Amino acid sequence: MKTRIFIMITALAIISFSSCKKDAVLDQASVDLADDDAVSEAIFEDVFNTVDYADIMLDGYQKGESSKSDAFIVLSDSCPTVTITHPSDAFWPKTITVDYGAGCTGFYENTRAGKIIIIVSGPRRETGSTRTTTFDNYLINGIKVEGTHELENLGFNSNQNLLVSATLTGGKITLPDGKTIQRSFEHQREWIAGLLTPNPWDDECLITGTASGVNINGTAYTRTITTALRWERVCRFIVSGVIDIAMGDLEPFQLNFGTGDCDAVATVTRGGESKEITLRFRHRLM
Repeated sequence: MKTRIFIMITALAIISFSSCKKDAVLDQASVDLADDDAVSEAIFEDVFNTVDYADIMLDGYQKGESSKSDAFIVLSDSCPTVTITHPSDAFWPKTITVDYGAGCTGFYENTRAGKIIIIVSGPRRETGSTRTTTFDNYLINGIKVEGTHELENLGFNSNQNLLVSATLTGGKITLPDGKTIQRSFEHQREWIAGLLTPNPWDDECLITGTASGVNINGTAYTRTITTALRWERVCRFIVSGVIDIAMGDLEPFQLNFGTGDCDAVATVTRGGESKEITLRFRHRLM
């Protein structure tokens, strides 16, 4: 009897070990999910860049503005057209509309169309001020973007770096073939360089927080930033940092953006096995 029990326990241990080992394999479904997540990350980081740059334009304009100024101001007459509107009897809030019209090619050689609409509650550097962004038939490289994106100024931390809360609710991107990716996140951005300089291209942030979503195959997942993501405005993509991505009962895998190079390379890793992927603002070929 003891021998039989020992054999059964040994067999169960082998099965359990084999099962764990199977989970440790970096399967194609995990790589595809990482790719979907990376595309979503790139698109919504591009939204942040657009919103923040428009906010910088507003900040620069306001230096000579009075509360009796016109209710409709055009900051740019090229593609995109950037306009500011606000009630004639109130200084705040203001609405910035970034209108790409039927489409034009701009930052990072991406083609954008439609409108990004930003409601600004107060000055950019004022603690508690918010920027709430929605979309009106907005597309980037043929990918439609939806959801509500909000930034809130949380003030300065002990390192005298500005902290900004960034949340996305109801996020959704629809690919040209009709397939969709859902996304939401709660992030915090720490401004580590460039905030107080006149040149916006030296801006850098560290991003922490969590996100969740559903990829094009209907697979739900959660992601946690385990090493802060480094965003540099001058670069097309996140330049460093690590994300843990979990789906179902499988062992989580890691998406590593590297150690600081301004490139389009990331690595997906699980159980000692790795695969390199190319970051892009377009979806992978199916």
